[in-house]
Amino acid sequence: MDSYKHILKNGLWVNNQAFVALLGLCPLLAVSNTLINGLGLGLATTLTLILSNCIISLVRHYVGSEVRLPVFVLIIASIVTIIQLIMNAYFYELYLILGIFIPLIVTNCAIIGRAEAYASKNPVGASCIDGLAMGLGFTSALVVLGAAREIIGSGTLFANAHLMFGEAASNLTIVVIDDYEGFLLAILPPGAFIGLGLLIALKNIIDARQAKPTQQTVSMDFASKKA
Repeated sequence: MDSYKHILKNGLWVNNQAFVALLGLCPLLAVSNTLINGLGLGLATTLTLILSNCIISLVRHYVGSEVRLPVFVLIIASIVTIIQLIMNAYFYELYLILGIFIPLIVTNCAIIGRAEAYASKNPVGASCIDGLAMGLGFTSALVVLGAAREIIGSGTLFANAHLMFGEAASNLTIVVIDDYEGFLLAILPPGAFIGLGLLIALKNIIDARQAKPTQQTVSMDFASKKA
C-alpha cells in the first residue's frame, strides 16, 4: 500500500509528466484552450497509459530486448486506435475538435517513456497504478491549464460540457465574468506557453516552501549533534 501511495504521489506531483518531465507538451499546449477539451484528451491519454502499461507488463518476459520498442509502439498504437474509434462513435463533436491530437497520443513521449522505464520492469499491479498516476497527473495539467485559459480568454468555465456528458450537461456552463469581451492572447498558443510557465513556476514555489521545514530540521539536528 505504501508503495502504491508513492507511485500515485510520484505521478500526480513529484514527477508530473507535464510540469516536471515536460513531456507531451504539443497536445498540452494545443488543446488546452478550454477545460472540456483538456479533460477529453487527458482521459484518453490516461486510458492509453493504463492499458499500455498493463499489457506491456504482462508480455515483458516474452519480448526480446532487440524488438521491445517496436512491440511497445505497436501495443500503444493498437490501444489508441480503439480509443479513437470509440470517441468517433460516441463523442463525435469532441473527436472533431481534438482532431489529429488523438492519434498523436501514440507519439506521446510520456507513454513510451513509462512503458520503457517502468512497465517493462515491474509487475502488472504496480504498472497499472503507475499508468493511472501518470495519466491523472497529465490530465490535471490539461484541466488546470484549460480552465485558466478559458476563464481568462472567454470568462466562462465548463463551456461545451455537452461534448463529453451529453445534452443534459448543456446548462453546466458557468459565466465567471459577466459582459466579458474576452482576452484573445489566453486562447492563442502564446497564452498556452505563458500559462504553462506560470503553473510550473507555482509548482516550484510550492516545492521550495515544502522543502524549507525539512532543511531547517536537518540543520537543527546537525547543530545539536555538533554542540
